[in-house]
Amino acid sequence: MRLHLNENTAGCSPAVMKALAGLGRHAAGVYPDYDEAQRAVAASLGVGVESVLLTNGLDEGILAVTAAAFRDRRGGVPDGLGVTPAFDMYETLVCAFGGHMVTVPMDDGFGFPGDALRGATTDATRIVFVTNPHNPSGVTVAASGLLALARAIAPVVLFVDEAYIDFGGETLVDPRLLQELPNLVVGRTFSKAYGLAGLRAGALIADPATLEPMRRIVPPYSLNAWAAAALPAAAADTAYRDWYVGQAAQSRRKLAAMCARLGLQTWTSAGNFILVRVGAHAPAIVAALGAKGIRVRDRSTETGCEGCIRVTAGLVDDTDRLIPAFEEVICAAR
Repeated sequence: MRLHLNENTAGCSPAVMKALAGLGRHAAGVYPDYDEAQRAVAASLGVGVESVLLTNGLDEGILAVTAAAFRDRRGGVPDGLGVTPAFDMYETLVCAFGGHMVTVPMDDGFGFPGDALRGATTDATRIVFVTNPHNPSGVTVAASGLLALARAIAPVVLFVDEAYIDFGGETLVDPRLLQELPNLVVGRTFSKAYGLAGLRAGALIADPATLEPMRRIVPPYSLNAWAAAALPAAAADTAYRDWYVGQAAQSRRKLAAMCARLGLQTWTSAGNFILVRVGAHAPAIVAALGAKGIRVRDRSTETGCEGCIRVTAGLVDDTDRLIPAFEEVICAAR
């Protein structure tokens, strides 16, 4: 069981499979048209098409927003700013573009360190990265805190990664907010709740003028024809998305209850995963579960995650298979 990358363990909607089955040899031989996909994504998010930039997975979106922010090289080497622990692609891309990554620790209980981020913003800062819900803890950030940060750091870009927002939390995708805050860029993915990780489909959402420099960075035809065909079907099948979100919520509750029985610390997660503090034996526990064919993520070496592993909360059937194996491995480690 792949419970280490926060994937959709049910796969994509049957409606997506039907759309993909309708493609043939001709679709593979021509460059795809994105109009229908663009309209479908924009409609599902409640914004105009001019406020959406489709990307090859959200990773390409993070690449584009970072590259655009780092075009301004006045004052020397630019800084990216974020929290620790966090999704490692932020630092990877900041460094790839010749920048310097500055981080501040999360507050106790993985609380949002808004004051610390404001205080760490300097003339060299070009972009601030925040994930909501936070990865790897799943703790949510209040929209009011994010909006206050965006206003305080303007014109520095605030990139809010909403990869897991379908599972819980308060989205900032709102036409009024995007117009009011031209330094706000929101990232979304169809990999998690919609099950399209293998097709690589994401989006940046912002004021049209804010997106313009990013449009010049994303290559033409970045999405393949199968991803473009899948997006309208995935966006339309809200019943499937909502079913899977419900599965993840039920799995989180089951995993949290198991951890409470075992006396293991967890945090209230709004994502499709849960962070568990298992102690000094974290690497051995990950290896022992791997030997049973269950892959979970070791986060124990990261600041704030000492002794922690992260477990995907997906299909309830998967969770029911995981729990006895997890209990057995934990008891053996003790």
